[in-house]
Amino acid sequence: MPVQGDAAIWAEGIKKHFGSIRALDGIDLEVARGTTLGLLGPNGSGKTTFVRVLATLTHPDSGRAFVEGHDVVHDATRVRRLIGLAGQFSAVDDHLTGFENIVMAGQLFHLDRSLASNRARDLLERLDLDDAADRRVKTYSGGMRRRLDLAASLVAHPSVIFLDEPTTGLDPHSRLGLWEIIRELVRDGATLLLTTQYLDEADQLADQIVLIDHGRVIAHGPPEELKDRVGGDVLECQVVPPDRLGDAIRVLEPLGIAAPQVDRVTGTFHVAVGSTNSTVLVEAVRRLDAAGIALTDLALHRPSLDDAFLSLTGHAAVTGEPSASDDESAHRGNRGGRRKLKRRVSRQFVEATEAV
Repeated sequence: MPVQGDAAIWAEGIKKHFGSIRALDGIDLEVARGTTLGLLGPNGSGKTTFVRVLATLTHPDSGRAFVEGHDVVHDATRVRRLIGLAGQFSAVDDHLTGFENIVMAGQLFHLDRSLASNRARDLLERLDLDDAADRRVKTYSGGMRRRLDLAASLVAHPSVIFLDEPTTGLDPHSRLGLWEIIRELVRDGATLLLTTQYLDEADQLADQIVLIDHGRVIAHGPPEELKDRVGGDVLECQVVPPDRLGDAIRVLEPLGIAAPQVDRVTGTFHVAVGSTNSTVLVEAVRRLDAAGIALTDLALHRPSLDDAFLSLTGHAAVTGEPSASDDESAHRGNRGGRRKLKRRVSRQFVEATEAV
């Protein structure tokens, strides 16, 4: 049943298990056409699994999902004609040139070679790769490979684009450059679903944000609305040695308007103080000094998405849990899971596009 309205992506009750691993536990989500939705969560939260469901690479155990009104399970071929996908791992061939990679991707989408070649030249110039177009990809830097992977996902003019942690591992310059490319795609009318662990990235790029944890949506809304849920300014403290963290919390908790949120991985805690008055910072220093507690950092700032995530989940958005892309590998106990998954995703991409 087609979905009506302005939703380019619509999902209801999506569940997916890998053995005992509950990767998705009833995801509901809607993305309006011509907007960017940021899907945020820690490693292992289910972000990549959800993207794979929407991209027709994985069938959900239950629930429904539509892309541009087409069911991702029952009308997968139509969905594949409409989408572009840039996954966590660059699906490019090291032994081909950048130009040859994009032409190959275009032909997999059944573009004739002349059209695929024209698209390749246009995309290479647009993504600032024209000078390296005829070099083998094995000579490319990480940032260049990510841009080439994005170019390959755009060759068929997709109306809906899935970007799964597109800036992971990039240097700051490459990351900012890719941000601008993403903004251009939206200005040109594309709909984007962006998964990321970087909350500042979502804050910069997303019109709407969905926070996901343990396979469930825990909050959604515009970035500013989510930050407002924290309430007032946030006092952030990091102490040394780390075993004095509990003492610092007891000293500073009376200054807050809500219970402190503790991140024991980084040895910091955040507490909403409900005030923009800098005197709270002076009072915090006085109390910590009187208790003999040394600081490595103390700051008062407006709430960030990190504060919102910490407040809602009790932990930071990046954890040491296995990546969602490793759900199947973890289930199978496969130490080489990432490497095998990369080959499997590339193979599924070819299989999917052959059906178009």
